[in-house]
Order: sequence, then C-alpha cells, then structure tokens
Amino acid sequence: MEKEINFRIATEQDLDKIVEMLADDVLGRKRERYEQPLPDSYIEAFRAISSDPNNELVVACHGDEIIGVQQITFTPYITYQGGWRATIEGVRTSSASRGKGIGTELINWGINRAKERGCHLVQLTTDKERPDALRFYEKLGFKATHEGLKLKLK
Repeated sequence: MEKEINFRIATEQDLDKIVEMLADDVLGRKRERYEQPLPDSYIEAFRAISSDPNNELVVACHGDEIIGVQQITFTPYITYQGGWRATIEGVRTSSASRGKGIGTELINWGINRAKERGCHLVQLTTDKERPDALRFYEKLGFKATHEGLKLKLK
C-alpha cells in the first residue's frame, strides 16, 4: 500500500462498511445480515459500544477508504491484583486488502492501545473453523494458554 494506514474510532457513518466486512467471509455470511437498510440491531449495538468508555470500535483507513475493523473492550479484573485486560474481537480486513499486512498493523495498534490504557494482558479468541486466523495470531505472539467455552443463549 502506498499511503499510510491510519486508525480512528469508528463513527456511525462507518457502520455500513464495517458490517459489510464482517459478513464478507464463509463464517460471517452465516451470522451477519448485510442488507440495506442495516438491521436496527447493528445501530443499537454501535451506539452502546460508542457510549461505553471501556469499548472502542476502531477502523483502519487507507486514505478515505475503510479497510479494517476491530473492537477492543477494556475490562477490570479482581485477579492479577485488580489488573485490566483488553479483549480484541471482530477483527476483519476488507477482502481487497487481505494479505497486505493490514491485519498485523491493526492488531499491533490494538496492543499499543491496550498498553496506553494500562492493561497487563491482551486476549482474543478465534473460531476453530478459522485455522489461518489461529496461525496468524500465533505468529504475532499470542499463545493458546486456556481452553475457552461458550454457551449459546439464542
């Protein structure tokens, strides 16, 4: 990429592109609803995230074009002597930008943001059906140190 990648907090006007990226892969097509107009649930979620000082929805931009997204949640814990953790979720790059290092820049930005917020740990999960994503995160230094479990409520 010729231009520098810039990162910023997402605005509601970015939501259409964000949902488009989230839906633009095999698993995303199964769980997202990218349609016009966007379902109200996305707008409601965006507003809840943007009003919470411990959540940041961040977009990566190449010029005016949004080419990546991630959500970072900052959580205080009693463990680790009351330490804070950052959880990175919903990481996507646009299909045209994949394989160009954007994901690495996005995650590194998130790690630096966690450091700025005083976090002692950055955690993330990836679906077991995404072995390439698992290898990508391991290459960036993430370790599979815990077994995660989920209980689907709906």
